[in-house]
Amino acid sequence: MKSLCIIPARGGSKRIPRKNIKPFMGKPIIAYSIEAALASGLFDEVMVSTDDEGWARVARQYGAKVPFMRSSETANDYATTVDVLTEVIRTYEQRGCSFDTICCLYATAPFVTAERLREASAQLSDTI
Repeated sequence: MKSLCIIPARGGSKRIPRKNIKPFMGKPIIAYSIEAALASGLFDEVMVSTDDEGWARVARQYGAKVPFMRSSETANDYATTVDVLTEVIRTYEQRGCSFDTICCLYATAPFVTAERLREASAQLSDTI
């Protein structure tokens, strides 16, 4: 089974500008989500969906992939998380790549840990 972790990180936040890459305890806040996803060992790919080249650079620096940029349609104030996830899944499928499981992990979740992700995965597996 192939699994994907999608971390949405829009560049144009209005309430807290640049929130996804704001420093938190010595690292950009998005780094915590990326590192937890990678360390969990659950995902074949950890990707960041962003419309901002600066965010993409930071994401790559911490080990995530940014195989394509988010469209303007899913980078506006009205796009939902479902819109973003749908776009990512469709873009991968257009490139001949599909996944059996997909996890959405927000960029602003610095307290998520690899262990918690593994626990959640185990609970999900128990219900299937």
